[in-house]
Amino acid sequence: MTHDDATTGTTVPRALVVGEALVDVVRRTDGSVAEHPGGSPMNVAIGLGRLGRGVDLLTWLGDDARGDAVRRHLAASAVRVLKGDTSPASTSVATAILDADGVATYDFDLAWDLPAQWEEPAADPIVVHTGSIAAVLAPGGSAVLRLVAAHRATSTITYDPNLRPALMGTAEATRPRVEALVALADVVKVSDEDLEWLHPGVAPSDIAEEWARLGPGLVVVTHGGDGAFACTAAGVRLAVPAPRVEVADTVGAGDSFMAGLIDGLWSAGLLGANRRGALADVDAATLQRVLARCARIAAITVSRAGANPPSSTELGEG
Repeated sequence: MTHDDATTGTTVPRALVVGEALVDVVRRTDGSVAEHPGGSPMNVAIGLGRLGRGVDLLTWLGDDARGDAVRRHLAASAVRVLKGDTSPASTSVATAILDADGVATYDFDLAWDLPAQWEEPAADPIVVHTGSIAAVLAPGGSAVLRLVAAHRATSTITYDPNLRPALMGTAEATRPRVEALVALADVVKVSDEDLEWLHPGVAPSDIAEEWARLGPGLVVVTHGGDGAFACTAAGVRLAVPAPRVEVADTVGAGDSFMAGLIDGLWSAGLLGANRRGALADVDAATLQRVLARCARIAAITVSRAGANPPSSTELGEG
């Protein structure tokens, strides 16, 4: 997706993020309860907006107080919500229960679909991102798969499974959809926890290398506080450490890493369908630099409460 820059007359590339935006109800061990806008794809869109990227979000929000709060949160980070012809009866809710270490487990009250018709920007996005609940949960998951497939001819496709077993059924039932999206994607970011659920007992690096043979140019596996591992279709293999920080909670850490990954590849000139070959051939030095920045972005996010990714100014770039 693009828009015209009125000051220069040039067309500025935009991202399209497709997926759930909802309300996280966070319950802490001290008994406190707080509500925040959430949802993995929404968090990625917020992360991109704070890093200065033009980003549109195609989602499924209710016309209610919670939906309005989510829309205000998105607007504050310059994310444009695409208008659709239909919406759910109420905005979905995810309850995050934090343990003593700030690690979240989730319970959900949600519905997911896409509008039958939605606002169509004038040009194709340079990148389309999806993942998590939106990519799997019926009835919207099948529509997301079709949308991603339709954009592959013009856009880089990025995907984060960000699996929620409480909603997705068994690993055996979920695996075919995940692998279908992996095969369509150019970039996959996945956590070691997701891979352990999908393929118990198999080394995450082995799965990443297998996925890199399915179609993606780049597969990245995050290991929380232990950093990340990446492999490319051309054979680059490398690991990056995670900066040491005091963890407030892990909510949104993977999403902020994903936003940083899209943004870093964008800055390196590796997004867009016409750059698919260059992305697959990315050199180790470029990839190391991009991933080290992703790890720094995620570390800032876990150092403060909630899904609160840093801006480019906080990174010393703006």
